[in-house]
Amino acid sequence: MDSPKEPQPSGEFKCQLCGLTAPYTYYGQKPPNTCSIELLEDCYVMKDPFTPDKEKILILGSLCSLCGLSVCIGAECSLFYSKRFCLPCVNENLQAFPLEIQEDMDRRKPQKKSFPGKKMDTRT
Repeated sequence: MDSPKEPQPSGEFKCQLCGLTAPYTYYGQKPPNTCSIELLEDCYVMKDPFTPDKEKILILGSLCSLCGLSVCIGAECSLFYSKRFCLPCVNENLQAFPLEIQEDMDRRKPQKKSFPGKKMDTRT
């Protein structure tokens, strides 16, 4: 009798925004060896390498539902609001998102730091 084999990588996932790469073992909504998990979107998934539990998985990323870009689930690259959206598409279509998402995106924007007690160098 053959023993069950570990899922072999199906390919390499690469986030087209930040460059994160990782081997994935499954793409879809119902990863194998996970009885109770059904994802809300098609995702690139790998077995969690930090645990021997076969039901533990890591979700690497998905495709942007607008432009099709392959993006990781990191907050710097994408957000999930009923579907996955890359941040460039979110920013281009910000008015189409609910106010809560718009406010969240405003908070994510890098703020210019000012140093009120520090004078600029005025040498000429």
